Amino acid sequence: MWQIDQVTLRLFIAVCEEGTIARAAEREFIAPSAVSKRLADLEALVDVALLSRSQRGVRATAAGEALLRHARLIMRGHERLQAELSEYAAGARGHVRVLANVSSMVEFLPEALSVFLKANPQIRVDVEERVSTEIVRGLEEGVADLGICRDSVPMGNLDVLRYRSDHLALLVPRDHPLAGEAAIGFEQSLAFDHLGLASNASMNALMQRIAAEKGHELNYRTYVSTFDAAYRFIQAGLAVAILPREALSRHAADEYGITAVPLSEAWAERRFVICMRDRKALTLAASNLLDHLLRLA
Repeated sequence: MWQIDQVTLRLFIAVCEEGTIARAAEREFIAPSAVSKRLADLEALVDVALLSRSQRGVRATAAGEALLRHARLIMRGHERLQAELSEYAAGARGHVRVLANVSSMVEFLPEALSVFLKANPQIRVDVEERVSTEIVRGLEEGVADLGICRDSVPMGNLDVLRYRSDHLALLVPRDHPLAGEAAIGFEQSLAFDHLGLASNASMNALMQRIAAEKGHELNYRTYVSTFDAAYRFIQAGLAVAILPREALSRHAADEYGITAVPLSEAWAERRFVICMRDRKALTLAASNLLDHLLRLA
């Protein structure tokens, strides 16, 4: 059974990231000869070449890339363990890390977390915004406990639970020609310049493809990074935007003078899922948060 210590793993990661033993040694405050000795002992232990050496430096072999991937997971897990145990020592009952896409953070997640944290004041919940594909990758790499994203991306071997839905609508100023419609077809929106949300790249591409299949072109005037920026462009009459109608709160609709006209197409209903590496392996705090989110849904 191999016994690879954390110091060696940390040095191996540093060498792979820095590209030379000298720079890795400087970064880790250790003599280059000591780094070389550690790496030589490691390769002898596993009986396979982990690094390819040349005059320009070193790079990981195929076996080295596999070790690098697992080494990062091990070191990250160790850091999380230390941090979580420190929180227990300080009186906290748990720490949950959540990756969530922008739509969930605008539409419902803050309210859901507020209720949970009021009922569980000793549990810490950290939320990081990512796009859906990065959420899946982050969970696979072990950087979070739970992920909230769209069901349209490949989930690999993650455990996946159906969660909520939202519905796309055309957001327009209240004096817009389409503002009074009960619902419209997507094609009706193509007569106007659109506004794209930068984090919705997959949805932007989908709508462009659907428009092309119908013999039309979807013209994006510009792309913005936040919903508030989109509302301001729409308010100014510069463009319309297809966004979840649930993201437009009554307050924002009144403040910006915007109305949401539902799209009639079936693809306008989109589903959220909650995903995790292994539901049975969740900490008690993460499991409690998961149950809370599902109850609210």
